[in-house]
Amino acid sequence: MKIVIVGSTHAGTAAAKQILKRHPETDVTVYERNDNISFVSSGIYLYLTGKIDRLEDMFYASPEDLVKMGATVRLKHNVLRIDTKTKTLQVADMQTGKVFNDTYDKLIMTTGSSVAVPPIIGIDQTNVLLCKNYEQAQAIYASAKEHHHIAVIGAGYMGTELAESYAETNHEVSLFQSHDQILNNYIGPELSNKATQLLKDHGVHLHMEERVTSFDTADDGQVIIEASGGNYRADLAIVCTGFVPNTDLLRKQVKMDRHGALIINDYVQTSDPDIYAAGDACVVNFNPTGTPAYTPLATNALRQGALAGINVFGDIQPYMGTQATSAMKLFDYTLATTGLTYVAAKRDQMPIRHVVFEGPYRPTYMPNPTELLIDLVYNYENRQLLGAQFWSKHDVSQSANTMSVMIQNGNTIDDLAYIDMLFQPNFDEPFNYLNQVGQQAVEQELQLGNDQPRVTATGNWQN
Repeated sequence: MKIVIVGSTHAGTAAAKQILKRHPETDVTVYERNDNISFVSSGIYLYLTGKIDRLEDMFYASPEDLVKMGATVRLKHNVLRIDTKTKTLQVADMQTGKVFNDTYDKLIMTTGSSVAVPPIIGIDQTNVLLCKNYEQAQAIYASAKEHHHIAVIGAGYMGTELAESYAETNHEVSLFQSHDQILNNYIGPELSNKATQLLKDHGVHLHMEERVTSFDTADDGQVIIEASGGNYRADLAIVCTGFVPNTDLLRKQVKMDRHGALIINDYVQTSDPDIYAAGDACVVNFNPTGTPAYTPLATNALRQGALAGINVFGDIQPYMGTQATSAMKLFDYTLATTGLTYVAAKRDQMPIRHVVFEGPYRPTYMPNPTELLIDLVYNYENRQLLGAQFWSKHDVSQSANTMSVMIQNGNTIDDLAYIDMLFQPNFDEPFNYLNQVGQQAVEQELQLGNDQPRVTATGNWQN
């Protein structure tokens, strides 16, 4: 069987590895527009702060790795056209200019995403940069050495991490966000307010609910930023306004969502049975709502890519879906999230309530019983867990993983309240903080008169 993989992102690389590990005799061809594969874009801010010494270390695989496994890897090759009816591709060698055709039996689309370039006048100015791939990261690093005042447009994960990186390296930083809170797709207002204050405490100028409409270059070389709240100046502007899927090659040939992301089934297969998709080019199956969602995260890409490499030989292993679990380090705090936020669940008109737990992660008689905050979201009709966000100087990132598993398994607030967890004063209270936030949710329902018998996720009756 001949399998063509378009795009050697995290997902494409994972797919190739699975195919060649399980079926080494398979004819696998990988087409990639860049001269590298598998760049970890989340490492850009680590490079800026000097936490890693070499940007090249942020590739978790190399073309040589795939070639050794038996793949044909064609770097600097751009797929121009795909005809799904004839199963043919038109490809351009970007170095020689030669255009040729290729065929496939099965196709895996892992074309990733690009920075969502907003309709801002002057975005092509030389002192305005985008942030996603290896080449852009190199340009950002080089420019930051020469400029002091950096404006970051967009306060999602990438923009917030960049703002932190520049603030830690003695730059003046202005962060523009068109929404009323930062990280609005990941956390609720309670945690966002804490993250916002932390940025301010480190000297970051925040411009909330300010939409940038144009860039211009002043006579002295500074970039003029025109926003809804006025005009501002900086030495350099970096645009981090989200991502859009690269799926034009299959437009009107397979089903897509409103973002242009490829729609997949439980086996990461598109509406064309001979085409699989993974990573930022496609949707995820979002378990808290039971609906598809566009959630471009490396974790999703790796899992979907591996499954594409398995299922291209048949419906072998179903995709379990995702809770979009993620985390970031912001100065000396850990922020972690999984599932739905309260605001997102309300927007979807779900029957939800939430509780906010604040307290020490371990007994107060221990040194440094660091405080933590948990925002827990649940469905009050069936009591199932839907989401949780964490904030603390203590590393609470693995608690988000625990909650992710519980959401995926359909556990309830009652399960969370008394699920078995270790106790040792070095690590937690006799009731772990996850137990405590679950008990807080149960108590909230008791106060509202909701104490009916129910079946837990394990099938045992509770009263």
